[in-house]
Amino acid sequence: MSKKGFSLTSLSHKYVMAAAGAFLMLFLVSHLATNLLLLAGDGGELFDQAVEFLLTNPAIKIMEYVLFAGFIIHIIVGVILELHNRRSRPVGYHVAPKSGTSTFSKFMIHTGIIIFIFLLLHLYHFFFVKLGWMPLYGGAESGHDFYPMVVYQFRNPVISIIYIISFVFLGFHLKHAFQSAFQSFGLNHDKYMPAIKLFGTLYAIIIAVGFSIIPLYFMFLYK
Repeated sequence: MSKKGFSLTSLSHKYVMAAAGAFLMLFLVSHLATNLLLLAGDGGELFDQAVEFLLTNPAIKIMEYVLFAGFIIHIIVGVILELHNRRSRPVGYHVAPKSGTSTFSKFMIHTGIIIFIFLLLHLYHFFFVKLGWMPLYGGAESGHDFYPMVVYQFRNPVISIIYIISFVFLGFHLKHAFQSAFQSFGLNHDKYMPAIKLFGTLYAIIIAVGFSIIPLYFMFLYK
């Protein structure tokens, strides 16, 4: 493969990676907003209403397939880019070159793997039950009765700690991913890049802390 061909391929992969990542970041905002209804203290009534709306809305059903496609594309392209990077520099530098990227950006593939494993666990706990692939638990009356399942899982300190640790890694992953998405689309001018970095950091913190509050609530405050 020519250097030009490789460059164009890498560039197209980065565009696809950024687009899929941006879509997933928007989904996380929506998912967090829905899940925070678990904290309403009403026995899951508001949360159940939100779930019912999502389950009966045809547009949401379509978006569910788009969401899974986004995850798959993001994972596959991420692996391809990592392999391209390793192939272009098979031997590590004796002295690490200075760059403007954050230290944690070098570990995006590692945090990505951790998040992927967590995603499988999350699907096992909830989505696979919804599909009928796993038995009901926690007093749930149907595969869509998520509230008692959430209570059951997050009353377990081990499960809650695993989720919280995973959310921390998700935050680190999102911090760099947010900035990287803008750079991939060429929106990295010195004039507004500091604002993008700040907004990306705030976004990552809000997502990580927001999701972490939920298991903490059920561990310590739920009665």
